[in-house]
Amino acid sequence: MIDLKGKKALVTGGSRGIGQATAVLLAQAGCDVAINYMQKKDMAQHVKDTIQNVGKDCLVYKMNLSQKGDIYEMVDDIIGRWGHIDILVNNAGIWTYGEIGNMDDSVWDETIKINLDGVYHLCSAVVPHMKKRNKGWIINVSSTAGVRGEAFHSHYAATKGALIALTKSLAVELASSEIRVNCVSPGWVDTDMCTEIFSDPDFRKKVEESIPLKRIPDPVDIAGPILFLASDLARHITGENLNVNGGAVLCG
Repeated sequence: MIDLKGKKALVTGGSRGIGQATAVLLAQAGCDVAINYMQKKDMAQHVKDTIQNVGKDCLVYKMNLSQKGDIYEMVDDIIGRWGHIDILVNNAGIWTYGEIGNMDDSVWDETIKINLDGVYHLCSAVVPHMKKRNKGWIINVSSTAGVRGEAFHSHYAATKGALIALTKSLAVELASSEIRVNCVSPGWVDTDMCTEIFSDPDFRKKVEESIPLKRIPDPVDIAGPILFLASDLARHITGENLNVNGGAVLCG
């Protein structure tokens, strides 16, 4: 029912986890997909091979989203190759430990640059091209941490809360250009970002028990709602923050 044939998407952090699942799902729906990665070249190549195997084009960029110049260079290259970007999924982000009072400034700064500044610069680079075509879809990946906060991860939670506010602001600002801006906020997800913390079976069980649906979702469980928000099925939805957490956090 969801047909994205002819559309072009850019998914940041597309080599693993939620980004990987989203890139593949968009391709299966008919979309050509560009992804970026920072370190996992083999995983990025696997995503490219998977997308090409379903008959769609895939562009891969090794670049750091904390660098404004690199972001604009990537977007310009995609526009030069494809002519337009219909869908922007701002998924890339980092999650590190940080105790207030003992957190080094560099940890705070790096998180802000990648999780928040990177999204801002990507939107700034892509939106003018969307405006020329009077249509576009932007989906930002936030977190339940941005809704309720997260102890010892205040720097991460601050960026994710800011993404929700950015989403709502841009949704109103860009509505007249038929650009829909929405947000998906996952809770715990079974990705390699959580491999170390989930290596403790007792902790994993505790997390499962804290979720009303009693399961830790696979990345594709987050990619599905992203695909929905990138489709015409969501044509009357903008400025929304969709919590995808099995009922663990029940607020907008």
